[in-house]
Amino acid sequence: MAKRKITQLDLFSGIGGFHLGFERAGYEVKSYFSEIDKHAVAVYKQQFKDAEYVGSVTDVRGADLPRIDLITFGSPCQDFSLAGKRKGMQGDRSSLVLEAIRLINECRPSVFIWENVKGTFSSNAGADFWAIIQAFTNIGRYRLEWQLLNTSWVLPQNRERVYLVGYSTKPGGDWRGVFPIGESTRKHIRDQRHCVDYIKVKSATSKGYEEATDIRGNEQIATIRSGGRGSLTAKHSWDIVRQDYRIRRLTPIECERLQGFPDNHTEYGNYDGEVKKMSNTQRYKQCGNAVTVDIVALVAEAVKPLLNRTV
Repeated sequence: MAKRKITQLDLFSGIGGFHLGFERAGYEVKSYFSEIDKHAVAVYKQQFKDAEYVGSVTDVRGADLPRIDLITFGSPCQDFSLAGKRKGMQGDRSSLVLEAIRLINECRPSVFIWENVKGTFSSNAGADFWAIIQAFTNIGRYRLEWQLLNTSWVLPQNRERVYLVGYSTKPGGDWRGVFPIGESTRKHIRDQRHCVDYIKVKSATSKGYEEATDIRGNEQIATIRSGGRGSLTAKHSWDIVRQDYRIRRLTPIECERLQGFPDNHTEYGNYDGEVKKMSNTQRYKQCGNAVTVDIVALVAEAVKPLLNRTV
């Protein structure tokens, strides 16, 4: 079966998790991507040769782009994060979501997808989240759905993120909604990942250990913090527990795997035509900031009936 071709505007694109997630779901993706981190831009250019860089989100204008089917954005989340200072929409970084909303209005894609941290729900006692919902609603002619999704459904990492999908209100087809994403869909991804045995990890529980999944043959890549599954971040060096209970730092490849990226996705970057090896520091940061590819693939499967619609 021929792949469905779509044109994507990938905002705050990072290293291309949204692009890769849609490819994994069977789409042929032509991306126009916006990012200000030069190292992430270099990785994106290296991995997606046909993608076109369009600069900072503040400089992108819909009139300068071709017809866009899909806009994806995981806007900077530090001001919403439970681990941050919780400035909410008053923070300089999180207010960039308004730039994405402007571009949705200018481009009128069939579908847009926003990803952000769980703390978005509770920022300023929920007022920030509902202000964003109102801003999306004010665009007009889109339905909105959202769900809290967890990477632990498909990979051994506890990473809860809000995924919000907007799609055309025009009627057409027997459409029953994007969410919730069901257990059968998650099981399909697990089966593709060939999850196998568990390893025992010492912890202060009644059993005396926790179980960590081995999803890549001999490489034990489940992260452990405080006796449970960890969450990969951009600021921390995460440790891994081996079968003999020795602890070591996760390798960049293992961080890529925890986010669903192919091995060595972040190893090289294309800096204005010159391919250079990426530092481990940057590789850890990029993986921590990325969306989880396999979770994006679940959402990409769910929106397939919607990408035929016009707005």
